[in-house]
Amino acid sequence: MARAQEKYVCQACGATTAKWAGKCDACGEWNSMVEEAPVSAPPGSMGAAPTNSLRKASAKGNVIDFAAMAGAIKASKRYESGLSEFDRVVGGGLVPGSVTLVGGDPGIGKSTLLMQACAALTAKGHETIYISGEEALEQLRLRALRLGLQDSTVKLATETNMRDILTTLDNGESETPAVVVIDSIQTMWSDTITASPGTVSQVRACAQELIRFAKKRNCAVFIVGHVTKDGQIAGPRVVEHMVDTVLYFEGERSDRFRVLRGVKNRFGATDEIGVFEMRDSGLQEVHNPSALFLDSRGKNVSGAAVFAGVEGTRPVLVEIQALVAPSTLGTPRRAVVGWESSRLAMVLAVLDARCGLGIGAQDVYLNVAGGLKIREPAADLAVAAALISSMAETPLPPDSVIFGEISLSGAVRHVAQTDARLKEAAKLGFTEALLPASKTDLKLNLRLNEVEVLGDLVRQLWQDRTTS
Repeated sequence: MARAQEKYVCQACGATTAKWAGKCDACGEWNSMVEEAPVSAPPGSMGAAPTNSLRKASAKGNVIDFAAMAGAIKASKRYESGLSEFDRVVGGGLVPGSVTLVGGDPGIGKSTLLMQACAALTAKGHETIYISGEEALEQLRLRALRLGLQDSTVKLATETNMRDILTTLDNGESETPAVVVIDSIQTMWSDTITASPGTVSQVRACAQELIRFAKKRNCAVFIVGHVTKDGQIAGPRVVEHMVDTVLYFEGERSDRFRVLRGVKNRFGATDEIGVFEMRDSGLQEVHNPSALFLDSRGKNVSGAAVFAGVEGTRPVLVEIQALVAPSTLGTPRRAVVGWESSRLAMVLAVLDARCGLGIGAQDVYLNVAGGLKIREPAADLAVAAALISSMAETPLPPDSVIFGEISLSGAVRHVAQTDARLKEAAKLGFTEALLPASKTDLKLNLRLNEVEVLGDLVRQLWQDRTTS
């Protein structure tokens, strides 16, 4: 029998090589290659099989066709927690056998959210187990007491050894729980790997064992993962490809709002969001985030525009704030919160090249109020309107919403889900919409101000400045 060759794994990106190197060729990190001993497949794992294995399995009834699978899917029920914002993001409820990866900054509220979700699922009759590798049982009890969950029957455990965890969950003496939470994957370790806990090798191996358990026992598993300074979940990106759902818990620790965003979901819509408010008693659901995001906005203030966006299937209205000020530096400052800095650079370039504003020589500050992060290009027109309003020192109409994509030629392009954006604006009492040319048949109390090129908006605001 041939001897298995050892390999070297980069602890920064997960790349593997046959020989050691001082620098990883994949990510450029120095001194990150660590030797990893070959791992023998655990009993019952998926490995090489004889060519007639599928035929034998079919004879035993272990292989089913698409028709039988469709019937099983229809008969399958999701686990609904009753937390509507949480259920919305995961696709209407948890799918048995699914694995969900939850990432977020330290202290943002991941553990609080999952403990509340476990308590809600337990109240619905689903057995849940919360396993922590970071906190002691007494700390978990204190959190449950603070959240008002002291009467919940959620089972708590503290362990970091993956073999002990899986042996306890799959001991055959009791029924497999419906939901298991692992907090966090960076603290878990497998005795089949010689690397330290939190390394790429350990994270990948532990995640693989949890996924195998979830599929085998039809148990919904949550894996908590920390994020790096770049906002990505720490560990190899292959873990995100292995799991069924990836959720990010976003927000500023100093802000009261938290946004749960789905960036991958095999059982529901991607880019769906759920909004929560952090209080002393835990996270409270926000059923109408648009009204809350706009609750404290200032009216008749230059540099403020209301953007009608869409997150997943939900329309959300949010205020975009801009400040244009004279620069005292050789290189003007650009500070962006809640939007892509590269997208802002493009909008500034179009305003300079196509509209002749000369805004690129100024300091520019841009902020999305409420801690929401906007990723869709439909916010281009609202950002441009806020910048022009700040530079012209002319407030935008207080009861208007704005959306539209800006091309490099300065044209304002049509965006998707126009009707949903307009309905949300009308529901919240807005009377005017600044948008690209659209063919909408909605009968709403909204005056539609269609903009074909960005220069029209510049001339309109500058005209309002001269006449005021």
